[in-house]
Amino acid sequence: MCISSPKTETGRAILGWWCIDSRLIMEPMIPDGYYTSKKSDDICPDVCGAETSNSSLSMSRLRCIFRWLDMKTFVFVFIIVPVCMVGVYLHGQKVTYFLRPLWQSPPVPFIEIPHYYHENMTMENLCKLHGWGIREFPRRVYDAVLFNNEVDMLAIRWKELYPHVTQFVLLESNSTFTALPKPYFFAISRDQFKFVEPRLTYGTIGGRFRKGENPFIEEAYQRVALDQLLQIAGIEDDDLLIMSDVDEIPSRHTINLLRWCDDTPQILHLQLRNYLYSYEFHFNSKSWRASVHRYQKGKTRYAHYRQTNYLLSDSGWHCSFCFRHISDFTFKMKAYSHTDRVRFSHFLDPRRIQDIICRGADLYDMLPEEYTFKDIIKRLGPIPHSYSGIHLPAHLLENADKYKYLLPGNCRREG
Repeated sequence: MCISSPKTETGRAILGWWCIDSRLIMEPMIPDGYYTSKKSDDICPDVCGAETSNSSLSMSRLRCIFRWLDMKTFVFVFIIVPVCMVGVYLHGQKVTYFLRPLWQSPPVPFIEIPHYYHENMTMENLCKLHGWGIREFPRRVYDAVLFNNEVDMLAIRWKELYPHVTQFVLLESNSTFTALPKPYFFAISRDQFKFVEPRLTYGTIGGRFRKGENPFIEEAYQRVALDQLLQIAGIEDDDLLIMSDVDEIPSRHTINLLRWCDDTPQILHLQLRNYLYSYEFHFNSKSWRASVHRYQKGKTRYAHYRQTNYLLSDSGWHCSFCFRHISDFTFKMKAYSHTDRVRFSHFLDPRRIQDIICRGADLYDMLPEEYTFKDIIKRLGPIPHSYSGIHLPAHLLENADKYKYLLPGNCRREG
């Protein structure tokens, strides 16, 4: 709309003619008709000042504004909004993980215990180096695991620990944590493990098969059942109990140290070297969930979370997604507790999985789970290749032909 100045020359010189769009603005004007304001009508400059009636001028201006809004609205609704929605759908998880340092603080640091070992040192000297005493006889050791389908990794684990374990305890379900039915894989492959039969306590449990339930509930249910199986196996107070997943393998000399040394912590987490897909991709040494407990009846519960602040440095290996067959990768991606990470069906494409294995990239196209921007940026991109085969599990190296796919330089998988 337009506002006219008074009819006198002085009035017109002071106020002038002004055109406004959505705000009523009146500004002074210097003599000779020059405006001090740079504001102009940027919507319909030809409407103001036109020789039309007030009503027709208002209608023209209204039509002009609606025409301008229509174009802006069209761009916003049909271009900007869909692009933003697609971006959030495809990359929302990445944004959340990248911003994690803003909404989550890092956990309390562990009290890291230095770890000493040399094959030519006596156990008495090794215990002394750690600040512990030496026992007259070693503690009994129980190694307890929940089993899914990691047959090769179980063989490597049990061969590594065999000299020092009193009883191997294994529980297997016919259900995954995500309520998918599965065979009893260990029962099918049991002939491969005859070397542990005299020391094996094996149990099975039926799945609850509750679709849509939080997978961690089923996982907790199976861990409670493993507590009961340990009682059947005959565990007693002050026995050592290893709590870890099958692919979290303590080194042989670590367990021997803890069974011979006295005055060790009641609960001790084990720092393991983290590998992905094989022992070619070593990305850090921050794995800590494996733990060793001096068993206390009625108090010790089988768990896979942080239970103490004590961490024994460099105590073994954690090889995640270290499978022989591509089908094993797809099975685990659909079966374990973090199944929500399979956001798109093409994540399960065998050709994609094989390509990712050889590049050392992330199966779920996720950013690293870190608590500082520095650590996130440091770990961006594929894991660098490592060609070191030093200090790996003995059974793995003794049977290199059988486990070739786990060694550096052999990323191709069967199937």
